[in-house]
Amino acid sequence: MGRIPGELIPIVAIIAGAAIAIFVPLVRAYAKRLEREGSAPLQSPELDARLDRIEHAIESIAIEIERVSEGQRFTTRLLSEQKAPRALGGDAEGRP
Repeated sequence: MGRIPGELIPIVAIIAGAAIAIFVPLVRAYAKRLEREGSAPLQSPELDARLDRIEHAIESIAIEIERVSEGQRFTTRLLSEQKAPRALGGDAEGRP
């Protein structure tokens, strides 16, 4: 085998460094672009309309649940007020 000239090693190192400095960011940008294109959701007007209906249904269910819980709190308060005088030994009107 022949000897490698001493000037060739730094030249190859400079060319390799320049190639890495140029191509690595290009490859990263290309990979990010491919990743973005692959993960882009496909949304149709039908899907948007359906999601909108689901959102409205969930909001109305939440309102109804709040109404039911408010009624339950009211009923619990009425029942606790009625039972308090009986616990003291009197009847429903608070008479002994």
